[in-house]
This record gives sequence, C-alpha cells and structure tokens, in this order.
Amino acid sequence: VIGQSCAQNANVLFCKGDSGGPLLFESESCTYTYLLADTETKDAVIIDPVLEKLDRDVKLVQELGLNLTVAVNTHCHADHITSTGLMKKRILGLKSAISKFSGASADIQLSEGDKIPFGKHETPGHTDGCSTLVLDDELMAFTGDALLIRGCGRTDFQQGSSSKLYDSIHQKIFTLPEQCLIYPAHDYLGQTVSTVGEERKLNPRLTKSKEEFIKIMDNLNLPKPKKIDIAVPANLVCGLHGI
Repeated sequence: VIGQSCAQNANVLFCKGDSGGPLLFESESCTYTYLLADTETKDAVIIDPVLEKLDRDVKLVQELGLNLTVAVNTHCHADHITSTGLMKKRILGLKSAISKFSGASADIQLSEGDKIPFGKHETPGHTDGCSTLVLDDELMAFTGDALLIRGCGRTDFQQGSSSKLYDSIHQKIFTLPEQCLIYPAHDYLGQTVSTVGEERKLNPRLTKSKEEFIKIMDNLNLPKPKKIDIAVPANLVCGLHGI
C-alpha cells in the first residue's frame, strides 16, 4: 500500500496514506486506494483506484518503478467511477479484476479462493460480489465495503443482503487472525486501519445477533449515493461508460 507512512512487511512494500495527507485518498467519496508491491520484483497490484485520481496513481507507479500487473475493484462501486479502464490504456500489460458475481466486465473474473500473484505474494479473494483481498500471510485484509472500521457497508441496493453480509463477515473475515490488519475501501471519520480482533469486539453492528443486525440495517434510512446513477453503469464496463 503506497502512501504517506511506510513500513516493511516481509518483502511487501507497505505504505498507507491517511486523512492528514491524502496521497491515496479521494475526498469526495472518502475512498482509499491501495497499492501493494513486492520490493524485490517490483510487481504490484492496485485496489479500488478512482477515476479522478488516475494521474496521481499512474505517476506514483512510474516514480516507484513498479510493474503494475492487476487493478482490482473490491466491488462494483456506487459512489465513484473506477479508473481501471483508463489506467489500462496508460500502463502496458495491466489487467483489470473484479468478482464474477458483480456483473461487471473485467479481464479477470474472481471467485472465492482465487489468487492474484504479485512477485512472491498473493491476494486471495473472499465472498461473493463484494470481495475481501487477503495477503498470503494473513497479516492484511482489504475489505472493500463489506467490513468498515466500526461499521459495515449498506445493503439496500445492488442485490445487497444484510443476512449474507453478516454471515460473510462472521464466517470469512472474522475467522482471520486477530492481529490481521483491516483496510476498508472507505472511512468517513478519518480512521485508516483496524484489526480483526478490534472489530470482533468493538464493531457496534457486528457484535449484535444476526436478527439485531438485520433490524439495524433495515432501519438506516440512508439517502442513495449521489453518483449511483452514473457510477454503476460506468463501473459495469470498467469505468469506460461514456468515455
């Protein structure tokens, strides 16, 4: 993950932007984009890139001398347009990826358990439609909109299901090691990272019973995302709709 504060994890170059310096942050949709690279081979993957930040991300890949192989979206976003389609035109050999259950087009259609290699490392996919990407050592998980920090994604559009989301988080994400770092696709309060252990104990929605969780989700009464009518059609075709 390339951003402001950096650390080494095995041979993965791991750096995370934060709200204080939004190097890989898109402020309108509060979206985090993640860039993972093998420090030896320079092979890299990018997760959830945003159209408005295409120039920034391409420049960063070039400055770091990375071989960006895959641009993956954790789901078909409703609040912003992905840059994967245009990024492929700028970076030779780049492939797009998304869950095969999303209904969106991409070079790689992911199923649960699939692996995206970059150098010596892999990011296996989890769950249907909205994927969680987990490093092979299970030290980091990129949870998209499924599990947020002290929250979770809404389930009131795009075939959302509170019951399925609850089961996916409890049966998949929450079975990862307690120290596994959780990196969500969004955060609206400036929080950038949590852990599986923290969310299992402190998440105000997911510490409830399944019945209570479904009731909470059914009564959120949120307005629809501002860009949903343009973002979803565009993201179904890798962000290239109308371009």
